Amino acid sequence: MIALAQTSALLLLFLLLFLAASSLLQLWSDREHLKGRLAYPGRNRLSQRLTQQFMRMDRLYRHLADLLETLRFSLQPGQFMLLTILLLLSGLTFGGLLFQSVKGTLLLGGVLGLLPYTVLRAILIQRQMQTQVDFLPAVELFYQCCLVTGGRQVRAALQRTVEERRMLGPMQAVFEQLYRNLSVRGDDEASLRIFAASMGHVWADYFVNIIRVALAEGIPAADSLKELLTDMRKARRANEQERNRLLEIRLANFSPIVFLALFIGINIRYNRDNAYYYYVLDPGGRDMLLNAVVLLFASFLMGLWLSRRKM
Repeated sequence: MIALAQTSALLLLFLLLFLAASSLLQLWSDREHLKGRLAYPGRNRLSQRLTQQFMRMDRLYRHLADLLETLRFSLQPGQFMLLTILLLLSGLTFGGLLFQSVKGTLLLGGVLGLLPYTVLRAILIQRQMQTQVDFLPAVELFYQCCLVTGGRQVRAALQRTVEERRMLGPMQAVFEQLYRNLSVRGDDEASLRIFAASMGHVWADYFVNIIRVALAEGIPAADSLKELLTDMRKARRANEQERNRLLEIRLANFSPIVFLALFIGINIRYNRDNAYYYYVLDPGGRDMLLNAVVLLFASFLMGLWLSRRKM
């Protein structure tokens, strides 16, 4: 266990020193390139090299790239993996120092290593819940634009939908991203997949299938959109019930954190010395807090999974 913590600490220190040295060298290299105008300054960036190595893992790279683009983050998949590795090594190091057990080392390292991806999924689900209410009016507006443009010109209808700027809430940004990707990305399937991930519900999948067929076959999409709108209006009440269930899941997700903070706060308020001893100095107390953190993290992951299943 001590050897694992020491190895993690050495790897973490090496990575930090390597990043610091690489940043200094990159600053110097960028300055020289800007002076001489001899080469593109970002060609040999560390993030670019990490991305090239990471692209060999095709499925994982594509999943993270789609997730980051769905959230409209400027972070690259290679940079995200580097952050994950740094947090994993930090968790292993501090877990070994604080708990001095294999269990504490692995659990704290696992929690910190999974934290960046968990945060991304939580932000995505939050945005998906915000867009659910406004998806029906956005599809209605797109249907009207399809009728105006003749039904076959999906890109023209999408452009008109975006330019009118009549969509509510975050739907404007989501449709703008879809139109931009379809116009300049060159990969319609990836653009539609990112749009469906931004929505996160079955109606968005149906909408994406209609757009996919219209783009591939060149057939009018107005009739299919009309049927989709009819089904969505009929299911509006059921969707409201599902949103209430999602709210219940979110409340149940964060209630254990409140109770844990309340319990520890009461103990610190009435007996500060004993609380410090049993929560910080005593190995059993630290192990109890670690178990509580792991259980809270597991319940949060379960809440995210249930929220995703309900959408």
